[in-house]
Amino acid sequence: MHIGCPKEIKPQEFRVGLTPNAAREVLAHGHTVTVETGCGVGAGFVDEDYVAAGAAIVGTAAEVFAAADLIVKVKEPQAVERKMLREGQVLFTYLHLAPDPEQTRDLIASGATCIAYETVTDDRGGLPLLAPMSEVAGRLAPQVGAWTLQKANGGRGVLMGGVPGVGPAQVVVIGGGVVGTHAAKIAAGMGADVTVLDRSLTRLRYLDDVFGGTFKTSYASQGNTAELAAAADMIIGAVLIPGAAAPKLISRAQLADLKPGAALVDVAIDQGGCFETSKATTHQDPIYEVDGIMHYCVANMPGAVARTSTIALGNATLPFLLNLADKGWRKACEDDPHLLNGLNVHAGQLTYYAVGKALGIDVLAPSLALKK
Repeated sequence: MHIGCPKEIKPQEFRVGLTPNAAREVLAHGHTVTVETGCGVGAGFVDEDYVAAGAAIVGTAAEVFAAADLIVKVKEPQAVERKMLREGQVLFTYLHLAPDPEQTRDLIASGATCIAYETVTDDRGGLPLLAPMSEVAGRLAPQVGAWTLQKANGGRGVLMGGVPGVGPAQVVVIGGGVVGTHAAKIAAGMGADVTVLDRSLTRLRYLDDVFGGTFKTSYASQGNTAELAAAADMIIGAVLIPGAAAPKLISRAQLADLKPGAALVDVAIDQGGCFETSKATTHQDPIYEVDGIMHYCVANMPGAVARTSTIALGNATLPFLLNLADKGWRKACEDDPHLLNGLNVHAGQLTYYAVGKALGIDVLAPSLALKK
């Protein structure tokens, strides 16, 4: 199979979908690899690294799309890239379709087969291709939140760990999954007073057993959430419903109850955000203010640490990429129901229920898509 990797063109996105080491593995399986010149520079990989691995270098993304049977990326294809997709081609990347009707329509119209990293599952109920970026984003969230809290950036002017005689920042993490756990660990490590909210008592027990004393836990009822949010200097939104739009957990009306200059860090912004006032921002212009509350809503947070993120993502995606290349997408999905869960679009039809529900589009069952 011919694998292609274009350079990411989303603003301030420095990651790359295929590392030189991954290219070497793919080539060792007897496949062909073509990458766009400069695709890995943002993550510290130069063209010579890909050439040494055995990949071919071309000058434009159009050449990559034209040659490849399978396109591997990081972020969702931008409008210009979606026009390059063709019927029968396979796209393997993050998609986040639920809050993005325009992209969804374009992918359906392309006739391509689109497999989304974020909805591939594993036998433990996890999301193995989302997890590494969730870990990165979770660890970054307190760091960028601390920066947002600085007075020069419009924040409250509160230091995460305080100093002797002055208390630490109050941090609330909404969601106790991968993002929330890593965010809580880092925030607590910075000396903040941290509370994690979740609706799963099983998850709260786990967090309390493993991290007892490091941070506190509380049930995410509306009352608890509102009370803790009102006392917080920083709120980290870390709630995920796989493939679906994120629920709105803090309304605009509630902003009036928050401390002036409090920081909202919305890690769920790729899925539409979990604060009503969230809107996607970039690393170049990451924060904005609404009703005196500072919002950090960068849609590709892991892109800020592109080398770490690229290697971590590549480690997770490579086994699936090899299966897709070795077997073809249809056989690979037949053999692995967890990979089949990643199928979002095929041959002009949507194949992921949560996206269809969010956008009001009819959905073809993935099992039926295998026969189409």
